[in-house]
Amino acid sequence: MAIVLYGIKNCDTIKKAKKWLTDEGVEFTFHDYRQNGLDAALLNKFEQQLGWEAMINKRGTTWRQLDEAVKASINKDSAKAIMLENPAIIKRPILDNGTTLALGFSTDQYQNLFSK
Repeated sequence: MAIVLYGIKNCDTIKKAKKWLTDEGVEFTFHDYRQNGLDAALLNKFEQQLGWEAMINKRGTTWRQLDEAVKASINKDSAKAIMLENPAIIKRPILDNGTTLALGFSTDQYQNLFSK
């Protein structure tokens, strides 16, 4: 099972998730949106399983910098366009364990994912 952790390397939550995976001996690949990119096919896969609303990080700088009119009128199509243009707006991390996508990080969530 190929496990991939998606996000941005300087994100504190990514660092916590990487540390947890490493400490638990879970082999994974890290996909940095800034270095490795984000294409429409991958974004569509995420959106279909997680939903665009859940994927938007409304607490981050990228969201706060958006024009108020854009934020007020956001919908699935505009959200996907914004995510492709600014992957930093995507809530992090997204973990793909081969069968399930997990959004965000918590110790309990990851323990449940990897105890199966």
